[in-house]
Amino acid sequence: MSAAAPSVAPAASGSVAPLPAGSVAPAAGAGAPLRLDVITIFPDYLRALDLSLIGRAAGEGLIDLRVHDLRGWTRDRHRTVDDTPLGGGAGMVMKPDVWGEALDEVLALPADAAARESAARESIAGRGRRVLVVPTPAGRVFTQRTAEDLARADHLVFACGRYEGIDARVAEHYRAAGVEVAELSIGDYVLSGGEAAALVMIEAIARLRPGVLGNPDSVVEESHGASGLLEQEVYTRPVAWRGLDVSRTWPALLSGDHARVARQRRDRAIARTIARRPDMIERLRPDTLDAADRAALARGGWAVPDGAAGPVELVVRPAAGADLADLADLAARTFPDACPPFLTAEQIARHVAAHLTSGRFAHWLADPRVVVTVAALGRDATTRAGRVGAGELIGYSAVLVERNDDDGAPPVGLDPRPEGVTVPPAPDGGAGLAAELSKVYVDARLRGSGAAAALLAGAVRDAAARGVTALWLGTDGANRRAQRAYRRAGFVGAGSRTYDVGGRTCRDIVMVLNPQEAAGEY
Repeated sequence: MSAAAPSVAPAASGSVAPLPAGSVAPAAGAGAPLRLDVITIFPDYLRALDLSLIGRAAGEGLIDLRVHDLRGWTRDRHRTVDDTPLGGGAGMVMKPDVWGEALDEVLALPADAAARESAARESIAGRGRRVLVVPTPAGRVFTQRTAEDLARADHLVFACGRYEGIDARVAEHYRAAGVEVAELSIGDYVLSGGEAAALVMIEAIARLRPGVLGNPDSVVEESHGASGLLEQEVYTRPVAWRGLDVSRTWPALLSGDHARVARQRRDRAIARTIARRPDMIERLRPDTLDAADRAALARGGWAVPDGAAGPVELVVRPAAGADLADLADLAARTFPDACPPFLTAEQIARHVAAHLTSGRFAHWLADPRVVVTVAALGRDATTRAGRVGAGELIGYSAVLVERNDDDGAPPVGLDPRPEGVTVPPAPDGGAGLAAELSKVYVDARLRGSGAAAALLAGAVRDAAARGVTALWLGTDGANRRAQRAYRRAGFVGAGSRTYDVGGRTCRDIVMVLNPQEAAGEY
């Protein structure tokens, strides 16, 4: 080692002042602190680590943090660490010979090449996991998963390059010698050196070590955590500030109902991730999502088909004239799924032929009192029940507003309002308005995907926009699954009714919801 090596004494506990080159502690073992070495030509840049959580963790012995000056391994009086690039070009390249001596010493590798390779490989099994981290804009993107992985290591060495970077043979050499090398980028941009990136990565890694954070639950519910979602919005007191009142926008937070708060936090995290990072939504694992998660995803435009690798973009839009034939086909295909088992195929077919034709849908599309909405996937998807093509109609809904036309006639197909349905007044005190949620049907291949929840949420919003204060529906009395889904959506029981299917009398459970009160939940 050069006589020009720093002569700074080892820093006091918790400090990140430069240590003498070669002042290397034994490799960390089980239960030992995480060993962090940073090699740089600007040691003072790393003094920020002496602050806050990282500095405290070092002071408490949870992290063994050491910063080294690369120039301590130079062998010329100018302490040169760089040279011009081979082949010409702008900038300077950091020299492999200087970096080689520094890394051999910090990694505690012998000078002899054969012995060095053997020691590097033995360290994996006998001295814990050591990783050479090279911050570079050409590296693999550093993510929370990367931080979690590196937090399980025993010894991390950060090689902070400058100028045009470190000679590529350095990473190549140590990788070939058996050292685990991670070339990492913190984003798609270029910095002047690796120090800022090292600060970011060390902060992200060290906070995951046991004991570094005062409350270990702090790393559970946060962006990019195990949930794969961004964290929801957070608030504190005062509840009302500058015209923004959390009690109005998110009343559940103050309800004291912990289960309800947890559910809404999860829903808001999903909504926030959809809005800001749809790429994260695509990577969600279906086996980590429950029915409420799927409903929240669907309301934001994502379905989770059974058997698909992950969520698929869901397109919910107003029906158009070009959809008439497909709508009629979808209606004929899905209506039998909601029928009681005692109905015959002939009775069902008779009902479909009378009420679910392309002519009926054409009439509805021409009537401003009827809102017909369709759903389709944004791309092809393979489900357990079969393949679904992009743009293929997979679900529809129909809302019929109880308003007569100039001739005094209600919308075609509107059922008589059941006696148990009351119509609350409008928010301004005026007369209320009722509407029938006549149809919410989804193709069997998308059952359980959340598509029905998306259509239902859209129907509630559409009804609210039209001033409806009582949105009612009827569902077969034996269809417990549908009733549970409607209850989760906020509908409540309002009695029963009878209706005719192909000449056979059936019984429905009637349920109702006030869209003016519920629209904010959607």
